[in-house]
Amino acid sequence: MDKPNLRNYQLEELKNLMEIIGETSYRGEQIFHWITCKNAINFEEMTDLPKSLRTKLSENFSLELPEIVSKEEDIDGTVKFALKLKDNNLIETVIIPERDHYTLCVSTQVGCPIGCKFCVTGKLGFKRNLEVYEILSQVVIARRYLKEKEEKLPLRNIVFMGMGEPLLNLKNLIKALKILAHPKGFNYSRKRLTVSTVGLLKEMEILAKEFPTALALSLHAPTDEIREKIIPIAKKYSVEELILACKKFPRIKNSRTTIEYVIIKDVNDSLVSAKKLADLLKGYPFKVNLIPFNPHPEIPFERPSQEVVEKFQKYLLSKGILTTVRKSKGLGIDAACGQLGAKILKSLTPDSINKETAVGTG
Repeated sequence: MDKPNLRNYQLEELKNLMEIIGETSYRGEQIFHWITCKNAINFEEMTDLPKSLRTKLSENFSLELPEIVSKEEDIDGTVKFALKLKDNNLIETVIIPERDHYTLCVSTQVGCPIGCKFCVTGKLGFKRNLEVYEILSQVVIARRYLKEKEEKLPLRNIVFMGMGEPLLNLKNLIKALKILAHPKGFNYSRKRLTVSTVGLLKEMEILAKEFPTALALSLHAPTDEIREKIIPIAKKYSVEELILACKKFPRIKNSRTTIEYVIIKDVNDSLVSAKKLADLLKGYPFKVNLIPFNPHPEIPFERPSQEVVEKFQKYLLSKGILTTVRKSKGLGIDAACGQLGAKILKSLTPDSINKETAVGTG
């Protein structure tokens, strides 16, 4: 049998585990510190633990990380890792350079069951949820990479915008968030932990009660008619219901709820759409993140011109809605928004893609 991976444990669970194996609970605090703050990848690194305990831990537990099967760096500094899990499934995670920090885009599922028409990841279908340690391992790998490069800028933001719909892996997501935010652990501020969702209302309510963080809604359309054409699950909830749910979600102090809007040529890029979006969002501190569509041969859409994007942005700004245009970093390595899994997709046969998609949408 596989050894339990200690990255799956919260602090109190680790303390209890140490008592179960005949050690003091304080050893659990030490181990928690090593595998979070210090990004330890083996027990021998834990030099303040007795050698006998390190031996016992290595014999009974694991700190194994996914295998890095490829690392690609774009000219803009974006770095994408392809990681092989123990069952040979692949996921991707991306380090994104910002002006004074780095952001890590984390995956929560193998593939994605949502199937947004503009997203390559959706074409992979869905295989399974990631375990807590598989989610946190992406953070550890990124932090160790930046340390090895002697980067002075911090990995400040963690965004759950990689492969998968985070709220469909809610239990493991919440546990990972608690470990990331724990003051004796990674110690990330909740405003630096952003969960993106296509809009699953029941799961949003649970997250709001158990561990609210910064929220990003993948809206991508101002009307139900347009949204249903590009997001199959959109028929479940109206855009009005989603906006109301965002307004009810506990807002982190001095932060705004983000509306993600992939802007697609001749689909949702008109000034009419901009006006409808402004009407939908008025009266609440939303921030709109316009994301010009990133073309891919597998996706039948086009990127709008810069002029169209700028007009859309200017209209929203004129209505008092904070609106930014996301710079598409990582385009050269298929690491930009909507592109994760593109190279994995190339390695699959049409039959395997169809089979996986059927599993994901069943």
